[in-house]
Amino acid sequence: MSESDSLPSAFDPLAFHERAVQTPSHENVDAMRDLLCETLREHGQAPDVDDAGNVLESRGSGHPHVVLNTHVDTVAPHVPYSRDGDVVCGRGACDAKGPLAALVAAFLAVEPNDGRVTLAVTPDEETDSAGAAALDLDADAYIVGEPTDLAACTSARGRFQATVELSGTAAHAADPETGANAVAGVERVLAAIRSFDEARGPDDHPDLGPPTLTPTRIEGGEATNRVPANCRIVVDRRTVPPETQDGFFAAFEEYVHEAVTGDGVDAAVRPAERKTPFLEAFSTPDDADVVGALVDAGVDDPRPFGAATEASYFAADAPTVVFGPGVLADDEGPVAHAEREYVHRSDVTRAAEVLTAALGSLV
Repeated sequence: MSESDSLPSAFDPLAFHERAVQTPSHENVDAMRDLLCETLREHGQAPDVDDAGNVLESRGSGHPHVVLNTHVDTVAPHVPYSRDGDVVCGRGACDAKGPLAALVAAFLAVEPNDGRVTLAVTPDEETDSAGAAALDLDADAYIVGEPTDLAACTSARGRFQATVELSGTAAHAADPETGANAVAGVERVLAAIRSFDEARGPDDHPDLGPPTLTPTRIEGGEATNRVPANCRIVVDRRTVPPETQDGFFAAFEEYVHEAVTGDGVDAAVRPAERKTPFLEAFSTPDDADVVGALVDAGVDDPRPFGAATEASYFAADAPTVVFGPGVLADDEGPVAHAEREYVHRSDVTRAAEVLTAALGSLV
C-alpha cells in the first residue's frame, strides 16, 4: 500500500447527505449515529459517544473554541429519499441532515491554528433535548445547524407549556348553585391569558417582536347533567428575552390565580413535565465575532430564526448563531416536519463553503 492509499479521501457532503436522508432516525437514532461516527473515522477522526448519546469530536486546542452543533433525530413519519435534479426530498433533508452534512464538511476541512473546533451532534432535539442539556463544552461560540435559508440567525423565541387547572365542586346540573362550576371559570382564564402580557409580560423584542400566549387545548366535565368540578386548559408560551421559564411560570400563576379564584373555583398553573429545561428565547449581539465571521463569509445580514432550538441551551454561555441550508416553510406551505420536506443540494454545498470560510477566520 502506498502512502497516498492510506490517506483519507476528501469528504463529499452531498454523498453523505444522500446516505443520511436514506437512514431513518425518527424512532431510533442508532443507525444514523453509527453512520456519522463511521464517516468521521473514515476521515481520520476518533469520535466519542458520551453517556447522553452525543457524538463528540474536536480538532485543535486552546481558544477561541467554536462548537458546531446539530441533531441526528427527525420527527415522524419517515419520508423516503428521492431526488429531482438539485432537489433532495425526504425526512431530515433540511431538518437537520442538510445542516449536518455542511457542518461535518467544515469540521473536516478546517485546520485550526491557535483555536479549537468541536463537532457536537445531539440525539433528541425533537423531543426532550437531554443530549444538549448534558453538554458542557467551555465554548467561545456556537454555530447551530438548522434550516435558515443560509441566513445567520442571531435570535429565536423560546417555547414553554403549562396547564391551567381549575377546581370547583361537583353538583347536580338541576341545582347548579350548590356547586362551583370549573368549566364556567374558563371565561376568566381566557380573559387572563389575553391580558397577561400587557399587565406582566416583557417588552417587545427589537428583532423577535412580542411574546405570545395561546390556549391550545381544553378538557373538563364528566357528565352532561353534572356541574363539573375540574377543567384543564393547556397554554403555549412563545417567549422573548429576557423572560425566563421560572419568571414566566411564577408571574403567570400569580396573575391567573388573582383573576380566576372566587365563587368556589380555584386555579393553579402546572408547567409541562420535562426531564430537561424548556427552550428559552435567546439573542446574540450582531457584533459578536461568530456573527461577523459568517457575514464576512457571504451570508445576509442577521435575522431571527422562526422556531425554538437547542441553541437556547448554549446562548447563555457564549454567542450563538443558527445557520444552515433549507427552509422551515416556503410559499407553498410547511417544509421542515412536513411530508414535502426538501433541500437544495446547491444550498448544502454553499453552506459547507460558508462554514469552512467562517471557521477559518475564527480558529
